[in-house]
Amino acid sequence: MNTEKVTARRLTAGEVSELGPQDDIFVSAATDGLPLDCYAPAFLTGPGKNFEGGSFIARTVFDEEIHVLPDNAEEGGIWVADKAGEEIEVLQSAGVLLNLALFVPNGNKESLDSLYSAARDAFGVGIVQRWSEEAVAVPDVKVDLYEEPTRGRKNTSSQNRDRRALDIYPTRVRFLEPSDGWKFIVEPHKEIVDDTPTI
Repeated sequence: MNTEKVTARRLTAGEVSELGPQDDIFVSAATDGLPLDCYAPAFLTGPGKNFEGGSFIARTVFDEEIHVLPDNAEEGGIWVADKAGEEIEVLQSAGVLLNLALFVPNGNKESLDSLYSAARDAFGVGIVQRWSEEAVAVPDVKVDLYEEPTRGRKNTSSQNRDRRALDIYPTRVRFLEPSDGWKFIVEPHKEIVDDTPTI
């Protein structure tokens, strides 16, 4: 486990309420079923002033979302870097986990094994690992992907509707996330016909 010592100060709920998502904080690095006696870099998922008696919600740089009551002595609390504070152990990143969705035309087991071998050759045998593998047959059809506000569509021709992507396979839609406050609309693909008169 790679950690570094950081001088930090524990914040009260009142101090946390003055923070925003742009502020760097430290929260407990413990995850479900894995108690860790150290902290992880994090940020609030929303302005601290929106605290209404429930717990503050923070997301660590390792994409773990936790709920914290800063004034609860039994919890790790929320910390901020401060030279006048005390030393805490902060968990460091060991690398980057890539979740890859690979499209292999006419893919078969041999071609997938070749891709895996090439990745291991490029990055090292002990680095590249298969965490999960899902083979999905991709239909030979495309869809148009739109975004529109979650309040629902009132007028599809209004500027509230935004084309997010074109010519996308349905299976790829699963790996995309809509913008905050928007939802995806998937429709059968329609070729764009340019009927501009030519001379």
